[in-house]
Amino acid sequence: MTGGWTIVPAAEAGFARDPGEAIEAAFARGELAGLHAVVVARHGRLVSERYFAGADWRWGQSLGVVRFGPEVRHDLRSVSKSIVGLLYGQALAAGKVPAHEVPLLDVFRDYTDLAADPARRALTVGHALTMTLGTAWDESLPYSDPRNSEIAMEMAVDRFRFVLGQPIETPPGQRWRYSGGATALLGEIIARGTGMGLLEYARQALFGPLGIEDVEWITGSNGREAAASGLRLRPRDLARIGQALLDGGGGAIPPAWLAASFTPQARIDAEIDYGYQWYLYNGSTGGSPWMAAFGNGGQRLVVIPRLGLVVAVMCGNYDAADQGSMPRRVLREFVLGALA
Repeated sequence: MTGGWTIVPAAEAGFARDPGEAIEAAFARGELAGLHAVVVARHGRLVSERYFAGADWRWGQSLGVVRFGPEVRHDLRSVSKSIVGLLYGQALAAGKVPAHEVPLLDVFRDYTDLAADPARRALTVGHALTMTLGTAWDESLPYSDPRNSEIAMEMAVDRFRFVLGQPIETPPGQRWRYSGGATALLGEIIARGTGMGLLEYARQALFGPLGIEDVEWITGSNGREAAASGLRLRPRDLARIGQALLDGGGGAIPPAWLAASFTPQARIDAEIDYGYQWYLYNGSTGGSPWMAAFGNGGQRLVVIPRLGLVVAVMCGNYDAADQGSMPRRVLREFVLGALA
């Protein structure tokens, strides 16, 4: 046992070879620049983990070169969104937050001018959970650019008014559009409903029951936790959350909420759907279905129920045009490719 995990040889978990050995060799050849950590678990046991040194940032603040290891926290960036989705389900089961059909402006009652607009009153909690608000939002620019909608939200005097006041471009529920603003609203609803800061509630409801203690959640310009991107965890602990999903919630997350979260709610493209803050692949183009959390720079948590597999990847390729290629290669070539 180490860090709450039972460690077994790769062969005992159904691998033909240790995926970490091939990852380490590829890194040494210069093929995986920016890779910081990979943790692989199967059937509830830790199979392989590798850590590397590299330049890193803490939510825009340079940390220089960091030597990563099991005890070193890493930015999750937008993987934070998927964790907020889990927290919402826990708070809903406890009767602390409204159901998906409730209008957002019934929760944010102080924005009476916005609530006077019938079209804006159609925005619901469910639209925030599924990122189908239909409002203008653009995070395609680098997160160093103030025109990026999430950065503009952080710079706004009132981030929640900023999100709710965006122009409506399409009827809510019809189109998926990536939005850190949607998650910011969910985080605030959780905080208001529970009477706790988001980190305090997460420690009580999710992290504590799963045995996760070393946690940081960076606060934004308004002093509240940045729900969309501010969470920092150790790689093994991120994998532990993935294992809880495989285990039907791990005794912490309501199974019914997981079922809803992993039911397609919006179409992203031909292969990927979106649930409640989680990306979903149904296997339509080959391979096993999975659910995943994605974060800027190459952060990934991928859970493949059919294989009993959890893979956590952490990287430092923030804002890079091809930032998704390396975690995809790690998963497909080095992890899935090593299965017996």
